[in-house]
Amino acid sequence: MVANVKAGFRRLKFFWLAVLLLSVKTYVLYKVAFMIPTDKMLQEFLLLINPMSSGILLLGISLLFKNQMRNTMVVVLSLVGTLVLYFNLLFFRFYNDFVTWPILLQGKNAQNLSSSVLELMSIWDCLLFIDVAVLFFLVLRKKVPVVGRLKRETAMIYALAVLLFMGNLTIAQAERPQLLTRSFDRQMLVKNIGLFNYHVYDMYLQMQTSTQRVLADSSDIVEVKNYTDANYKAPDPDMFGIAKDKNVFVISMESLQSFVIDNDVYGQEITPFLNSLKDESYYFENFYHQTEQGKTSDSEFIVDNSLFGRDSGAVFFTHGDNKYRATPEVLGEHGYTTSVMHANNGSFWNRDVMYKSLGYDEFYDVADYNVTEENSVGEWGMKDKEFFEQSIPHLQAQGKPFYTKLITLTNHFPFDLDDEDKFIDEFDSTSNTLNKYFTTVRYMDYALEKFFEDVKAAGLYEDSIFIMYGDHYGISANHNRAMAQYLEKDEITPYDSVQLQRVPLFIHIPGQEGKLVDTVSGQIDLRPTIMHLLGFDTKGDIQFGSDLFSPDYDPYMIFRNGGFVTDEVVFTNETCYDRATGEEKELASCEAVSSKATDDLAYSDKVVYGDLLRFLDDANANKDDEESTDPSSNENKDSKK
Repeated sequence: MVANVKAGFRRLKFFWLAVLLLSVKTYVLYKVAFMIPTDKMLQEFLLLINPMSSGILLLGISLLFKNQMRNTMVVVLSLVGTLVLYFNLLFFRFYNDFVTWPILLQGKNAQNLSSSVLELMSIWDCLLFIDVAVLFFLVLRKKVPVVGRLKRETAMIYALAVLLFMGNLTIAQAERPQLLTRSFDRQMLVKNIGLFNYHVYDMYLQMQTSTQRVLADSSDIVEVKNYTDANYKAPDPDMFGIAKDKNVFVISMESLQSFVIDNDVYGQEITPFLNSLKDESYYFENFYHQTEQGKTSDSEFIVDNSLFGRDSGAVFFTHGDNKYRATPEVLGEHGYTTSVMHANNGSFWNRDVMYKSLGYDEFYDVADYNVTEENSVGEWGMKDKEFFEQSIPHLQAQGKPFYTKLITLTNHFPFDLDDEDKFIDEFDSTSNTLNKYFTTVRYMDYALEKFFEDVKAAGLYEDSIFIMYGDHYGISANHNRAMAQYLEKDEITPYDSVQLQRVPLFIHIPGQEGKLVDTVSGQIDLRPTIMHLLGFDTKGDIQFGSDLFSPDYDPYMIFRNGGFVTDEVVFTNETCYDRATGEEKELASCEAVSSKATDDLAYSDKVVYGDLLRFLDDANANKDDEESTDPSSNENKDSKK
């Protein structure tokens, strides 16, 4: 029998060759492309073995076939595995992250991303497919033996794959306890269980979260509300209502990071207008984006709801039909006209659906603008200057006061720009992306300056306030070497990477003097801040941010991946740093804040995944009923009268 099994394994040499090639290719990508770090031999061992179990399981599907079809399926499945690797490689080159199932379900966005994808490709990528070509050649030239069914060998191969996986998982759990509870840390999952196994686990997670809405009930919202009520921060009396009845311009500045503010390229200012605007605005220099894979749409969601986006995919897609209590809906109930202006396809990122759920009255998309080849760049739509110019008539025509969000486009990867719109020189580094980034930032700054002039000429300036923020990073960690060159550093450390997630926030109130604010804060804080400036108290609202002007504001910002920043510490990659010096500290220095960060993210996810805000009216009604039947509550009310 042993001899027969050995003979069967020998007859599957083609299968084992394919497994070996796919495993080696995966490991090389781990080290060269995904740059997965290892600081122990055990971690390196995990990187070596995890492609084997998943490779055997994937290619093992071919063993369900027989004769020539089995050999053909080995080639097909090798191609499938290679495509999975390649899609992750392209995604990683820009997002420094791995693909998730919700991202794949956003496939209708692909038609808008053609030039971005081409920019991410390299001629060297062809090397990924060499092994598939070799396997195909061997089958085509009939160099592979044709073998019938091998039931016993197939069973043993699957048993080996499962054994390898269980051994991998056991070692990984010992190396990193509670590994599978840290689904937001995708690099850690890939490092420990492998890229293919991670995708299977991610599919399980997505199915699990989809059931949460069905199982949710009104008692869940009460628990969340008690938590957010306990963390409410009262507004500053001097700032509360300071912008009452004024128009609100919310300007999302595409891919703008704070490191360009007050900086230059070869002596040429990158953001001269924004630099000057700081003197007339509240400028927050330690304000961070908190987006994940949803990027701009995540920032929109966070700003309007003071809820966190998903740890994978985009809320705009996965929960676009939820019930929300967003800023535009509340302001609409108080006489505001609410709108979004964005000269792109209305269905891109599911905006046409999501904006209705958020309570916007009007969405001015590409159909409301005169978009031509001359006034556009790349596939993203209109240049910012022309977009702002054509937005003025829409702004003038809508009812007052209004709450309007304008989303810029030009400063978007791959940062292409016509020569006539380049007002400064490109930087000279190893990264073409970073080199071009400075020119598109400079153009956006120019467009914003012209927009302010047009707003003043249209008579809208004095009765308005302007909330201007960077939506997410533009330069990923894949360009750290070039970034270190620009910032004149030896290297970009994990601590530096966190600091590079700062994005500008300007709160410009005409007539108010400017003030530099160094408070640590994030996009989650904008909803309560805006509402309080307009004179609407948010006490009792379910929100996870705080008014930036509150005397009780706690300097604290959470990233979606569980990292955080306070006025004293920075926590990232399982490491605690002193915020002032960047030096490593004992983990105990970060543990107290880590617990709150975990709670904030968990409760916010509970709201989004369970669609809990649909129960809010019932919860409030029950609370009112309880208060009305509570004698002490009635006595308090009588005493107030």
